[in-house]
Amino acid sequence: MSELVDAVFEDTNEKMAKAVSHAQAEFSSIRTGRASPAFVEKLAIDYYGSEVPLQQIAGFSVPEARMLVIQPYDATSIKVIEKAIQNSDLGLNPSNDGKVIRLSFPPLTADRRKEYVKMVKHMAEEGRVAIRNLRRAARHDLEALEKDGDISADELERAEKELEKITGSNVAGIDTALEHKERELLGD
Repeated sequence: MSELVDAVFEDTNEKMAKAVSHAQAEFSSIRTGRASPAFVEKLAIDYYGSEVPLQQIAGFSVPEARMLVIQPYDATSIKVIEKAIQNSDLGLNPSNDGKVIRLSFPPLTADRRKEYVKMVKHMAEEGRVAIRNLRRAARHDLEALEKDGDISADELERAEKELEKITGSNVAGIDTALEHKERELLGD
């Protein structure tokens, strides 16, 4: 295949991989009853008048399966971090000892687990739609190459088959991550 087709594939593959990574990152923000920094690390904190993600102003540790410890780099920021956690939709009550903040993760109820599974399935569908949109854009680019005479009709057909393989493998990546997250949510 021509260098132009390879360039389309390279660009599309890169963008699809980012879509898969984004979906996986979204999945990790859904809590499973186990403590993880992923639940709070992106939380916006009003730090001296500017919004910064919590991960920039604190370190995290997980001493027990259901306990997350947040250690601010600046002890004066404990109150604003605590307030941000309380105002978030995480449903967690922070406690602090003046040096660190402790978050205790309660076990999930069966109804809450099912709700989370629905949310994760919706996130997965958004990821699949993003991949299909990237496939459509790549197909458009390939058809433009054929129209301009840069590739033949046979090359276009081969390229479209290859594009389907790339798309399928990326959708499978999202589906695998979804299955893993569902098992994690329901199997706890």
